[in-house]
Amino acid sequence: MVIVGGGPAGLNAALFLGRCRRSVLVVDAGAPRNARSRWVSGFLTRDGMEPGQLRDLARAEIAEYPSVEFRDGEVTEAGRAEGGFEILLRGGERIRGRKFILAPGLMNDVPDVPGFREFFGRGVYPCPYCDGWEHRDQPVAAFGLGEEVRGMALELTVWTQNVVAVTNGKGQVPEKDRRDLAERGIEIIEEPIAALDGDPEGEGLSRIHFASGRTIERTALFYAFQECRQSPLVEQLGCEMSDKGAVDTRSCEKTNVPGLFVPGDASRRVKFAIVAAAEGAMAAFAANTELLQEDLARSRSGRQQG
Repeated sequence: MVIVGGGPAGLNAALFLGRCRRSVLVVDAGAPRNARSRWVSGFLTRDGMEPGQLRDLARAEIAEYPSVEFRDGEVTEAGRAEGGFEILLRGGERIRGRKFILAPGLMNDVPDVPGFREFFGRGVYPCPYCDGWEHRDQPVAAFGLGEEVRGMALELTVWTQNVVAVTNGKGQVPEKDRRDLAERGIEIIEEPIAALDGDPEGEGLSRIHFASGRTIERTALFYAFQECRQSPLVEQLGCEMSDKGAVDTRSCEKTNVPGLFVPGDASRRVKFAIVAAAEGAMAAFAANTELLQEDLARSRSGRQQG
């Protein structure tokens, strides 16, 4: 069994499969989506823990199961092979497994705005459910191009009433959206953003500078720019995609490719760490069940032939 990805989905899958005494190799490239985040949110008993600390704790727990092996490295190719799947590691090593759990997560593409990358996870966030609480009752901004901004701006009023909507001078906010925002007292700033200001390694975002020279104090910017990059392995394996650009998964994270499971962010709109972990457990259950059924069928066939 091969698992690619060492985030909550891949780790929880490895934990369950280890408890099933399955031989498992987990390959982790060590580039998680939340690497810049200060904390993991909404994860029962681990709320507020540093992402790296959560991964280290998970690995230590899984180390108690001797059938699970970890390998730090990058998978450059993956495909079907006789008896299951084959992956190619950077460096040339090829590894085969009967089942494949692909849990690479996603990588966020951020808008081409000065400061976005520097403040990502430190004042610039894609998810208010994950980071809204820490900025409750504070001045925040919703970023979106045209009609994208309405939903994020209104959603942020759950945590604070001090919200402005910014569009970076692009797109057109529909009149109905303007009325909806005005009713909640949300100003729309349609000027280009010149820079984000503050201390990304310390207190985080402090203010937003616009091209006109205007500056507003903001402790956070939540953006509705939802472009994310999928792992190239998704395409190599022939996964069907949804109209939202996610891997189209069925029950227990099964894909259209027999024996391939894709739990976690790569296959869902709700990208919470605890949801990814739960999906990893479901994928492990389904993979183990398939292995059991295949072994039973092989054993039955052998008895009949004998």
